[in-house]
Amino acid sequence: MARKFLYVVAGLTVLAIAATFAYRLFGNQLLRWSTVPGESFRAQPAAPPSLYDRTALWLARPELPNNPAQWTPAGHTPGKTGTGAAIFFIHPTSYISKASWNAPLDDAETNERTALFLRGQASAFNAAGDVWAPRYRQATFGAFLTSVADAERALALAYGDIDAAFDSFLDTIGPDRPIILAGHSQGALHLTRLLRDRVAGNPALARRIVAAYVVGWPVSVTTDLPRMGLPACGTADQTGCILSWQTFAEPADPSLILDVYDQTQGFNGAPRRDTPMLCTNPLTGTPNVQAPATANLGTLYPSPDLKTADLLPNRVAARCGDRGFLLIGDGPNVGPYVLPGNNYHVYDYSLFWANVRADANRRLAAFAR
Repeated sequence: MARKFLYVVAGLTVLAIAATFAYRLFGNQLLRWSTVPGESFRAQPAAPPSLYDRTALWLARPELPNNPAQWTPAGHTPGKTGTGAAIFFIHPTSYISKASWNAPLDDAETNERTALFLRGQASAFNAAGDVWAPRYRQATFGAFLTSVADAERALALAYGDIDAAFDSFLDTIGPDRPIILAGHSQGALHLTRLLRDRVAGNPALARRIVAAYVVGWPVSVTTDLPRMGLPACGTADQTGCILSWQTFAEPADPSLILDVYDQTQGFNGAPRRDTPMLCTNPLTGTPNVQAPATANLGTLYPSPDLKTADLLPNRVAARCGDRGFLLIGDGPNVGPYVLPGNNYHVYDYSLFWANVRADANRRLAAFAR
């Protein structure tokens, strides 16, 4: 295991907290100065799919030693390699530098931070099959805090890598193996586009999708979902569908998300303003419902030295609230990285780790039937 554990995403999260407080105290000017690159975007060659035939371009894939996505808490074990589904997981932002708009693929600090995310997030899927997680030239954290064209170019470059990695992934796993798609934050943003560009309009591929977990990024039920190739998951054992949630304790203040969301256009070109966001309750696998803490099969709680975690059941309830945010009541003490507004974004997966694991296994079993 790495020197630090899944919750130690310190550089990214501390920056996020500091940036949010700076925004509230000093406004956009200071926030952008501290996080947005000062140089212009530098065009880079697109990644050919063959690039991702190299094992070194993956942070997780079946044959990699010390695969961070293979971590499990006590009482759980990964599935047997080569069985079940192939899981394509797109990690969240782990590059926090303002030195460039996109992360170098070989940046050691960024990749170590990414491995921490894979332990706490992608590991939830490792009983359902093999987890594949590509390195990609992710957009830096500051790209999400500005509307300048360079930010869009940075995100487009990052998505190009994801698209190339997905081609290699499909070629390697073969034409028949079932697929689970998952991502978080920036990774979930790229997953929405992957669904729109690659799954929508491709029935042969869509039929192989067990489920898509678009977590920590808003999906408009009205303007986005109809263009993403799959419907929302309506039942706990439905397959070929999408799950999505964004977690807040109460009282929740999601204004920083809504301020941006309401100013953007959806995949159909219409404004997202006032449209509901898809909210799947991970405790039930169904949308727009509430569930008590007794339905929670296990939340990850870190040890004092942050080198491991205990999986404790019956600690966190959840309900879908107004506009589609997932509300958990009084927030649990699962770590110091709760963002202003009672935003539990960092813990979107770990709060419901065992339920996500059970959900993926249940949908895969239904798919096999």
